[in-house]
Amino acid sequence: MDAGGPAEEGRGAGGLRASLSGLTTRGRSFLAAGIAAAACAYVLGQGELLRVGLLLAVLPLICVLALHRTRHRVSGSRRLTPARVSAGAEARVQLRLDNVSRLPTGLLMLQDRVPYVLGPRPRFVLDRVEPGGRREVSYRVRSDLRGRYPLGPLQLRLSDPFGLVELTRSFSAYDTLTVIPRTEPLPPVRLAGEASGYGDGSRRSLALAGEDDVIPRGYRRGDDLRRVHWRSTARYGELMVRREEQPQRSRATVLLDTRRLAFEGAGPDSAFEWAVSGAASALVHLLERGFSVRLLTDTGDSVPGEGGSGGFSASGGQDSATAAGLMMDTLAVVGQSDGAGLSRAHDAVRGSGFGGNAGDGLLVAFLGDLDDVQTELAAKMRQRAGGAVAFVLDSATWAGRPAQEHALPPVEERLRRLRDAGWTALAAPPGVAFGELWRQAGRAPSGPGTTGGRG
Repeated sequence: MDAGGPAEEGRGAGGLRASLSGLTTRGRSFLAAGIAAAACAYVLGQGELLRVGLLLAVLPLICVLALHRTRHRVSGSRRLTPARVSAGAEARVQLRLDNVSRLPTGLLMLQDRVPYVLGPRPRFVLDRVEPGGRREVSYRVRSDLRGRYPLGPLQLRLSDPFGLVELTRSFSAYDTLTVIPRTEPLPPVRLAGEASGYGDGSRRSLALAGEDDVIPRGYRRGDDLRRVHWRSTARYGELMVRREEQPQRSRATVLLDTRRLAFEGAGPDSAFEWAVSGAASALVHLLERGFSVRLLTDTGDSVPGEGGSGGFSASGGQDSATAAGLMMDTLAVVGQSDGAGLSRAHDAVRGSGFGGNAGDGLLVAFLGDLDDVQTELAAKMRQRAGGAVAFVLDSATWAGRPAQEHALPPVEERLRRLRDAGWTALAAPPGVAFGELWRQAGRAPSGPGTTGGRG
């Protein structure tokens, strides 16, 4: 919950002058009429008229003083649930107003600032808030476009019962709504060259290389007493055993081509947005299957980063959830790059080696238009992965243009060259669900000379 910050206006003489500027047309008319009546009463010597003039002039000033005090005795806050939603889903925003003064408020109007893509600006009218009371109102926001959108600051407009003064208070706090790409559940297929994921993977790393390299763990019931490590037992004060072998979590890299020249069009139904959504679906699916995953773009940037596990998400628990959130937040704001090729991504894949072991790990790529040079570069990435799946988007197909107008090689030729290099390559035409393409990738053979797996 974001507490309302201090008002933009001060409490001193400057704040009082700002409050006087809040006089409405009616309030200014009362003040002018009162001054005129008092002047006429003085000239004509009419005491009754003087009292009327003073009443008309003093009433707006009293309202100004009352609202000036009330403005600094009202607090506002906002609660956003949830703070991260998929494109097209709704989030609920709850506004809370507390009257911390000993006097009731007058007519109040709440207004929250939201970007136009989230819908109309919400406004609420509150009649009266008793001393120490509170009011809660809520509204919903949704966006079909991924991104990060600020909510706030909250504005409060106060008015007296006579409509003589209107004052506005702005709070400083705001929230941020993160709209991540749409994801769809994927079928649990086994991709060509893919290791098992978590726990039962075929690769294991020895954790015992010598007496100084022992990685001990606490004794569990049923452990062989011959594995007790007495030096660690003496150090930690409890029975410790040697961890003789440790399952190595399979790794996967999801490569997203963001080159502006590789995609045409914009909007929720564009080829680039389909690729972003597909990358998000693949990330979620692989994380759920127990893979250690990273997101890589054509610029060479890797998420979660190059620290810790070599740029891959952690083995599980809170660190894995944090890495997943970081990757989805990155996809929420990823834009198209000005890069011309995939050389940086190729260097990142070659440099990482999927943990130092050539041929270990799964590579899932979402590629736009590829010329001969970029097709050859993408083909070389296959050498560093145990399994590689590519979903290739053709701009001419997505734009509805004849293939003859495309200066690049036909998409069938690009797919053939990737398959000859060992990729499981599929075309991603518009209107096809990514889940169906993922299922086809599980059925398609890979390797030189294969012809299956066409999308």
